[in-house]
Amino acid sequence: QVQLVESGGGLVQAGDSLKLSCRAFGRIFSGYGMGWFRQPPGKEREFVAAIRWSAGNTYYSDSVKGRFDISKDTARNTLFLEINSLNAEDSAVYYCAVDPTGLLRGEQNYRYWGPGTQVTVSS
Repeated sequence: QVQLVESGGGLVQAGDSLKLSCRAFGRIFSGYGMGWFRQPPGKEREFVAAIRWSAGNTYYSDSVKGRFDISKDTARNTLFLEINSLNAEDSAVYYCAVDPTGLLRGEQNYRYWGPGTQVTVSS
């Protein structure tokens, strides 16, 4: 069992940068993966980025590649998401999640989810 708690969201200006954190409580095994998803208001939840916990391979959706940076601190069981050049379309609830399969493909593989943190970008 893993519990996740996101933090770092808030109200920001367009063009700003923001770094989200996700602290995991419980064992994150080396074969696991962790990811970030977001759900804009009135829309479906979508994949943003993922990372293999041990190897550190990273994956991004095409819509955020080049602006978002996913990273981890394995010693602190913490996942990060740095978002640069924020725009109004980045406004969403951001969720972190754990994929015990390590496949990092498909939302259905992510078993543990945090409650989310709200990011609102004002223009």
